[in-house]
Amino acid sequence: MRSIKLGQPGIVGPKPIYSPNPEFSEKTRHAKEQGTVTVSLIVGNDGQPRQVRVACSSVPDLSENAIETVKTWRFEPGTKGGKPIAVEIAVEVDFKLYN
Repeated sequence: MRSIKLGQPGIVGPKPIYSPNPEFSEKTRHAKEQGTVTVSLIVGNDGQPRQVRVACSSVPDLSENAIETVKTWRFEPGTKGGKPIAVEIAVEVDFKLYN
């Protein structure tokens, strides 16, 4: 699949329509670790995430949780000239503990 990077003229980026919060691992919950994992992916012209990988992580122990969560997300696909296209994007997955 050929994808287009977001930011090119005439490209409307994908929008998340289903983006559940990530789960903490027992280890990170017990250690009260919090942080952000930046995930790079391609949103296909069908709104499905593909080629999901970690671009940057402030909490390496949560990287796999971020990947698994983003794989469940669904998007309104990006468009060019009103037609759905595959677009490469990055999303931040925040891990925050609430009392």
